[in-house]
Amino acid sequence: MSSNSKKTFPAIPAVLLSMISVQGGASIAKSLFPVLGAGGTASLRIGLSAVLLVLFFRPNIRKLTAEQWLYCSGYGICLAAMNLIFYYAIQRIPLGLGVALEFVGPLTLALFSSRKILDLFWALLACIGIALLVPWNNAGVDIIGLILALVAGAFWAFYILIGGKILKKVKRGEAVSVGMCIATLFILPFGIFSGDLDVLNGKWLLVGLGVALLSSAVPFSLDLIALGKIPSKTFSILMSLQPAFGALSGLVFLNEILSISQCLSILCVIVASIGATIFRKK
Repeated sequence: MSSNSKKTFPAIPAVLLSMISVQGGASIAKSLFPVLGAGGTASLRIGLSAVLLVLFFRPNIRKLTAEQWLYCSGYGICLAAMNLIFYYAIQRIPLGLGVALEFVGPLTLALFSSRKILDLFWALLACIGIALLVPWNNAGVDIIGLILALVAGAFWAFYILIGGKILKKVKRGEAVSVGMCIATLFILPFGIFSGDLDVLNGKWLLVGLGVALLSSAVPFSLDLIALGKIPSKTFSILMSLQPAFGALSGLVFLNEILSISQCLSILCVIVASIGATIFRKK
């Protein structure tokens, strides 16, 4: 986007559009599962995102040091694991629930970095949200899907930790584009050896490009606009609404209707995330 658009486009609508784009992309990706499978869809999305980012940032990989390659590798592996496992999770459970449970990873990271008594309440609220989803009577939500979403959230937390360190060692554009290429190398075998990519043709390639744009290129640009205009805490509070947008996107695009307890679970995670962000020390 041009510098003029950065000056005129409002920050909060940019964040909201970013979340709509991400969750819309996830809905389209999930609709591809019956054709390409979770592994094939993840490989297509990450691979095409890598191509788009390399074309945009044009990283000079020959100048990267061994230490920079190490950071980019860790960043890329976390990125790949986070996305691949999340896709396997939402193959089993509704999108809104998957987003809410994955969000527990960054929330836990934020709570561990604080020493406030109040944070125990936010942690308890998040635990209540998870408990509301557990099929205690062996019915309802797929337990494996729940576990996979939580594992994806753990990799999201690692992704945040590495992301905070890699920017001190590597330029943002090179970190993102090289990291995405490494993520592609890590994730591609899952798509190839599972046979999910055997049916890939021009039509599905085009749909995959749409997923890559909606899930990576568009929200990345919108987030940069927003971060240049509003405090990071405000940005984090707005991003806490991701599970709600995931549930709405699942309802609109995938006809995924959630139960009352599942909606309450999502609400618990959102409130816990917003609360932990608002009362976080600067």
